Amino acid sequence: MDAMGGDSAPAVEVEGAVAAVREAAGAIEVVLVGRQGPIEAELARLDAGGLPVRVFDAPDAIAMDDSPASSVRRKRGASIVVAADLHKRGEVDGIVSAGNTGAVVAATLFALGKLPGVRRPAIASLFPTVKGPVLVLDVGASLDSRPNDLLDFAMMGAVYARHVMGRDLPRVGLMNIGEESTKGGELVAEAHALLAGSPLGFVGNIQGRDLFQGKADVVVCDGFVGNIMLKLTEGVIDLLAGVLSGETRARVLAELATRLDYAEYGGAPLLGVNGVVIIAHGSSSPKAIKNAVSVAARFVDIDLDGKIVDSLRKVATGDGR
Repeated sequence: MDAMGGDSAPAVEVEGAVAAVREAAGAIEVVLVGRQGPIEAELARLDAGGLPVRVFDAPDAIAMDDSPASSVRRKRGASIVVAADLHKRGEVDGIVSAGNTGAVVAATLFALGKLPGVRRPAIASLFPTVKGPVLVLDVGASLDSRPNDLLDFAMMGAVYARHVMGRDLPRVGLMNIGEESTKGGELVAEAHALLAGSPLGFVGNIQGRDLFQGKADVVVCDGFVGNIMLKLTEGVIDLLAGVLSGETRARVLAELATRLDYAEYGGAPLLGVNGVVIIAHGSSSPKAIKNAVSVAARFVDIDLDGKIVDSLRKVATGDGR
């Protein structure tokens, strides 16, 4: 756990980690990486003595407004850099961070590398629909994707949908400006052809207005587009909160809160890196951190990375899914 990443670090991170350990009844050990003094003070406040929680001192942190790549190179004692190095050395099985997203991507890519067959990683985020959540990737890790990258995203997303979301035959859609295969620029046109020729359950193009209708289990797009979708969705919720009033406001917001509560999902996995990395929201609550730790542990238990590598290999060799 990058204990210095979030807006209210380390209090929220420590509380969430302790809650995860207690809920797991000792099946999870958490290593809190960050400034030792403040972390130990939070552990004492939570009466966490005797729990499988360790502290690994990291004297520095990367702020939200720091340049990701340069900060990772300069601040070798930053909590996310130290956490990534611990994962690389096999001292931990996964990383959870609510810090600077760019820094998390840069630090983990530098330390862990990519899975075999993956050119670019992808951040996968769950969006609400009328038929249950849809996994959208990439939402910000790769801003200059190629057609083959979108095919990789689709394969990784399908593995996630099967083994984490319980979708036996995931429907995969391509975010585009129209349903026709000829719509869109060169990137999506070539990606459409690749997806249509793959063994995935490709259902064609998905327009922005159709995202929340549950027409697909996995939707792939370039990280630039995906990040705009993510931020736009958050902005619409803020708009509704400001425009609606009275009982209507309370009812609508309660329904949206149930569908959009990121705390339930914990965080967004960074798929394609050679390790388990969960990126939590900067304003995560202890509940969100607790769930992010639990999600990371589940990914380790089911060997999600191994399943992704196997799926990529099968598609590359023509063996099917």
